[in-house]
Amino acid sequence: MLPPVPSFTLTSEDVRDGEPMDRMFAHGTAEGDNLSPQLAWLGFPAETRSFVVTCFDPDAPTASGFWHWSLINLPADVTELPRGVGAEATVGQAFCVRNDYGERSYGGASPPPGDRPHRYLFAVHAVDLDALPLNPDHSPAVVGFNLAFHTLARAVIRPTFQVAG
Repeated sequence: MLPPVPSFTLTSEDVRDGEPMDRMFAHGTAEGDNLSPQLAWLGFPAETRSFVVTCFDPDAPTASGFWHWSLINLPADVTELPRGVGAEATVGQAFCVRNDYGERSYGGASPPPGDRPHRYLFAVHAVDLDALPLNPDHSPAVVGFNLAFHTLARAVIRPTFQVAG
């Protein structure tokens, strides 16, 4: 669903592509700890000036999916986020916009009980600007709109999560 761009490498000590996430990365409504996973990236374009980190559930039972995290304007020299950093951004001018829980932070997985496994797309977007011209009151949709015009490359990890019914 995202415009095609070159890719780079995204790794994590906490989540794996196509594999179930630990409950510690789930929202409290799913009896999780609501921690963002550790993420690290490399191989992005040399002209990268900042990064945006997002988490999106395309399998949510809505017409628009569910935005769990949008951390924008990370400096280009930041290439790793430790576990649990999603509660607040303290790196340079980086900040979170409201997720679909209504919070300016990471909001963990919480699919409906008994639903199929949901995919959680953790994406790091290499951006051609030092900072997107946005503020914490903008929505993830507006972040995505801006990314459509300023993403040089993107790296994605797609773990899953399911709550028993």
